[in-house]
Amino acid sequence: MIKNYFKIAWRNLMKHKTFSIINIAGLSIGITVCFIIMLFVQEELSYDRFNKNADRIVRVVFKADINGGKIFEANVMPPVAVAMKNDYPDVEDATRLNVAGAPKITYKDKSFKDDELAFVDPNFFSIFTLPLIEGDVKNALKEPNTLVITKPFAKKYFGNEDPIDKILVFPDNKNASFKVTGVINKVPVNSHFHFDLFGSIAGLDQAKSDSWMGSNFFTYILLRPGYNYKNLEAKLPGMVEKYMGPQIQQNMGISLSQFRTKGNELGFALQPLTSIHLHSHSNYELDAGGNAMYVYIFGAIAIFMLLIACINFINLSTAGASRRAKEVGVRKVIGSGKFQLIKQFLTESALLVFIALLIAMVLIQLALPLFNNISGKNLSFGFNIKIIAAFITLGILVTIIAGVYPAFFLSSFKPIMVLKGKFISNNKSFGLRSSLVVFQFFISVGLIISTIVVWQQMEYIQNKQLGYDKEQLLTLPNSYALGKNEKVYKEELLRDPRVLNATVSSYKPAGPSSGGNALAYPEGHDNQIMKTMEYHVDEQYIPTLGMHLAIGRNFSKDFATDSTGMIINETAAKAFGWGTRDAVGKIIIRQNSDRGRDVPFHVIGVVKDFNFKSLHEPITPLLMTLEPDWGLIFKVKTADISGLLSTMKKQWDKFNTDEPFTYTFMDDLYNKTYAAEQKTGTILNIFAVLTILVACLGLFGLATYTAERRTKEIGIRKVLGASVTQVTQMLSKEFVKLVFIACVIAFPLSYWAMNKWLQSFAYRINISWWIFLIAAIVAILIALLTVGFQAIKAAVANPVKSLRTE
Repeated sequence: MIKNYFKIAWRNLMKHKTFSIINIAGLSIGITVCFIIMLFVQEELSYDRFNKNADRIVRVVFKADINGGKIFEANVMPPVAVAMKNDYPDVEDATRLNVAGAPKITYKDKSFKDDELAFVDPNFFSIFTLPLIEGDVKNALKEPNTLVITKPFAKKYFGNEDPIDKILVFPDNKNASFKVTGVINKVPVNSHFHFDLFGSIAGLDQAKSDSWMGSNFFTYILLRPGYNYKNLEAKLPGMVEKYMGPQIQQNMGISLSQFRTKGNELGFALQPLTSIHLHSHSNYELDAGGNAMYVYIFGAIAIFMLLIACINFINLSTAGASRRAKEVGVRKVIGSGKFQLIKQFLTESALLVFIALLIAMVLIQLALPLFNNISGKNLSFGFNIKIIAAFITLGILVTIIAGVYPAFFLSSFKPIMVLKGKFISNNKSFGLRSSLVVFQFFISVGLIISTIVVWQQMEYIQNKQLGYDKEQLLTLPNSYALGKNEKVYKEELLRDPRVLNATVSSYKPAGPSSGGNALAYPEGHDNQIMKTMEYHVDEQYIPTLGMHLAIGRNFSKDFATDSTGMIINETAAKAFGWGTRDAVGKIIIRQNSDRGRDVPFHVIGVVKDFNFKSLHEPITPLLMTLEPDWGLIFKVKTADISGLLSTMKKQWDKFNTDEPFTYTFMDDLYNKTYAAEQKTGTILNIFAVLTILVACLGLFGLATYTAERRTKEIGIRKVLGASVTQVTQMLSKEFVKLVFIACVIAFPLSYWAMNKWLQSFAYRINISWWIFLIAAIVAILIALLTVGFQAIKAAVANPVKSLRTE
C-alpha cells in the first residue's frame, strides 16, 4: 500500500510540474533560510555552555551611581575573589583574570606580537572547562612566571617540539622569562573570552593589592549546586560595608553613610556566565558581545520564513483542488475511505518535502560561506547525528504544517457532487487562503520597513556630525615602541607637506583607546563628586582632530601653569553646575590624580561636545589634561596616501624598534564600532528579498486558484464586452485589497518593533511616515507584478473555451 501511495504521489508530481516546482522551490528556500538561522541562533545561545559547571559560575560586576552618573563595569577590585570565598559559605571557589594585552614575545630567533595574554589564578582551569592536554591542571600555574598556552600558539612557536618547559621571553616586561607548564586546545569560539596565553597571576604585584578603590580584575565565583545566585547578591551590600567603607573613609575623608546621603551608591552585582554574551551591557568587556534582540529578530524570521513556505504549499495545493476533485470522487466510489485519502495526500506532501530537503542541503552548503562572510561567524554544516536528526524533525514538522490541511481539505469532497461536475470550493477555505496571503505580506511589509529603517540609521551614523573630523586621521597604535624617539619621529613627519598636523596621545574617540577614569568635583562642592572620563593630551590634540572650543583657549607651551590646567567638554560644565561661558577660571579638584590626592586644576577652556563613545551612548562629562604619554595621531592629505605611508615606514625603520610599522585610519575604527549593525542590516536585506520572493510564490498560487475558480465568469464577461484590461483589473483588485489589509496590520507593529530597536542608540533617526508609504507601494507593485501574469493569461483566454470549462 505504501509503495502505491508513493507511486501515485510521484505521478501526480510529474503531471503538475509547474505547481510541483513552485512548491519545492518555496520549501527549499524556506528550509535553507530557517536552518541557517537555526545554526546562528544555536551558536549565539551556546556561549560558555561548554563549561561543565556553566550553570553554577557567575561573574562579579561593579555598579555605582555617583551624582547621577551610572557605572557598570565588568571588572572589580583585586581582593573581591578572596573576600567572597572566605565570607560566603555558598561560594565553593573563586578565580580572577587580568588582561595583559598582546605583548611582544620571543623564542630563539622567533618574535611575535599578535597573541593575547591574560594572567589568571592557579584554579582558573579547575573552574572553567579548558582541559590541559599537556601538564598538570593543579600545579601548572602555581609558580610565578609560568604559562599555559594554546595548541595553535605552541605550533607557531615550537613547531613539532614538545612545548613543556620551554622558555619564552617578554622584552617589554624587562626581558622577563616565562616557562611553559601546560597546553590547552584553542579556547572555543563560543566563549566570552579568547586568549592565546594564560600566565600565573602569582607574579603580578597588583594581584596582591588589598585596595578596594580600583577595578581591573575579572572575577568569577563557583556556587554550590542548586544555589540561587540572587540570594548571594542580596548579601553583597554587607561586603561593601565591611571592606569598601573603611577605604572610602581613608581615601575620600568621608564615611560610606555620608557618601550615600549625598545621593551616591556603589556595590556589586552577579551575572550568570551564560548570560554574559547576549545580555551584558557592562563597560570593559573581554570580547564584543552579541545582542539578544538580533537573536530574537532572526529567530522570528526563521519561523516566519518556514511558515510562509508552508503557506505556499497549502495555497498551491488547495488552488489545484479542482483538478483533483474527480480523482477523489472516483476513489471514494470504488471504496477508498477518508483516512486512506488523507494518507495518500500526506504521502504526496512528504515526497515534496523530502525533495525540498535534499535541495536545501545543497543550498545550505552553498549559502553558509556567504552567510559566515557577512556575519563574521564560523558556522559549519556537517552530516552528523544532530544535523540528520534536526533535518528529519524539520521535515516531519513541515510535512505536518504544510500537508495536514490540504489532506483533510481534499479528502472531504463529496463524491456525488464532484462526479456531477458541481465541485464548489468552500468559502471558509478561500477565506483561510486569503488570510494566509495577508499573513505573508504582513511579514514582507514588516521586513521592508525594517530594512529601510536600519539603512537610514546606518546612513545617519555614517554622516552624523561627531564634533571632530574623523576623516584623514592616521593613527599609530604601537608608537610607544619608539620610546624617547616618538616626538622626534613626529617632528620629522611634520616636515612632510602631506602631513597637516600631529599629536601625541593614546586617547582616541573611536575604536580601542586608553581609558582614564577620574573622580572629580568643583572646588568647595565635594558632594558633587563625579566619575568621568579623562583624556591625556598635548597642545595639538584639539586642532589635529578638528575639534572646536566653545570658549576659552587651548593648551599652550607659552603658559607654564597649563600643567595644572584643564579643558572640559560642554556636558562636564553642565554636570558641574556651570554655564559654558562661566566655566573658564573655575577650579576642579581631581581626587585620584596621578599627581596626588585632591589636586586642583583650573579650567582654561570648554571644548564643544564630541562623541567619544559609541552612538549607542549619550555624551558624558570629559576632562582633558596636559599629560601626553604615547600614541601618535596624524592629520594627513589624501592625495598620496600610499606614498606617505611608504615614507612613514622608512622613517619608522630607521629607529630599529623591532616592532612592525602598523597604522589604522580613524574612520575605519569608527566604522568597526558599528560592524554588528552593518552586518545585521545586510543580512536583513537578504532575508527580506528571500521572504518576499517566497511570498510571491504563494500569491501566484492564490492568483492561479482564483483564475480557475472564475473561469466561466471571465468568459461571460468577455462575451458581454469586457476588455482584457477590465478583466485584469477585476482579478488584481482582490489581491491589492489583501496587501492593503497586510499593510494596515504591519504598520503599527513594525513601528513599535523598529522604535524599540532604535532606542538602543542614544542618537537616532525619527521614523518618518514616508517609510510606510514606500513599503506599501513596493508591496502593491510586487503583488501586481506577481498576479498580473496570471490575470492577463486568464483575460486573454478564448471565452468559448472558458464557457466550455466543466
